Amino acid sequence: MPSPDAPAARPLASPPSQSSLMRAPSLRRRMACWMYEGMLMFGVVFVAGYIFSASTQTRHALDNRHGLQAFLFAVSALYFVWFWTRGQTLAMKTWHIKLVDRFGNPVRSGRALLRYVFSWVWFLPPLAAMAPWPLSGAEVALLMAGWVAVWALLSRFNREQQFWHDIWAGTRLIDVQPDVSRRRT
Repeated sequence: MPSPDAPAARPLASPPSQSSLMRAPSLRRRMACWMYEGMLMFGVVFVAGYIFSASTQTRHALDNRHGLQAFLFAVSALYFVWFWTRGQTLAMKTWHIKLVDRFGNPVRSGRALLRYVFSWVWFLPPLAAMAPWPLSGAEVALLMAGWVAVWALLSRFNREQQFWHDIWAGTRLIDVQPDVSRRRT
């Protein structure tokens, strides 16, 4: 029997639950990652556009426009599918966000490609809405920013705080921040 002066024994720490391991990152971090990804994609698109225009001998920006768009769509798909099947893009690694399937397993290429196609919901509705009308650059930017804000905020209505394109694709973004309490000082 322990003496009354002895410190009380601490209960053993229980292992983290599966739901805490699969916690979604905050919306702020996901959107910061999204913005960083956009800056990185600028370089990918620039190099891919240069390769396309050099290989097709395109001299004017509107020549081969649809071919260039299809090429950039395919290059972007390759970029994202390749990184997502490895769990993270560079931006996701920076913001400690990882992509897994709904059970926490690594994403396979078919599911990553499905996520890529569904992720275009971020852009297609505003692009389709502005097609019939000649809008100024400011109006296009406002329409796009408004839709992105609405789409991002819709994740708040999901029980698991996931974006709708992740739910449709059977994927999820999880928080993989290192445990600060375990770091050495």
